[in-house]
Amino acid sequence: MKNKRPVNLDLRTIHFPLAALASITHRVSGVIVFLGLFGLLYLLDLSLRSEQSFNSLAALGPFARFLLWGVLAALAFHTVAGVRHLFLDLGIGESKEGGPRTATAVFVVSAVLIVLLGVWVW
Repeated sequence: MKNKRPVNLDLRTIHFPLAALASITHRVSGVIVFLGLFGLLYLLDLSLRSEQSFNSLAALGPFARFLLWGVLAALAFHTVAGVRHLFLDLGIGESKEGGPRTATAVFVVSAVLIVLLGVWVW
């Protein structure tokens, strides 16, 4: 039996539920944290080599702060979304109404944390 239903693989036209967006961005933020830590460790290594290399990194100023803020923002979102997943594993919030509510809470709490981290870094 042939399946003649249309297949839509264009991701720009598919409407994802809020819970799916939270899950996808959780994965993306995990990749950003993983790769960003390599960059931060490299900057730490450069800063500890000598006083001259530390001063050259200090001259980067806004770029280094932006990199730090970006990795911390991804880490904050990843942590909040990870706590959501832990609650889902416990059976809390896995109903049809609870999924969008907890996803909204993840985005709101993460936005507040990201702004606070931005204030702290800058």
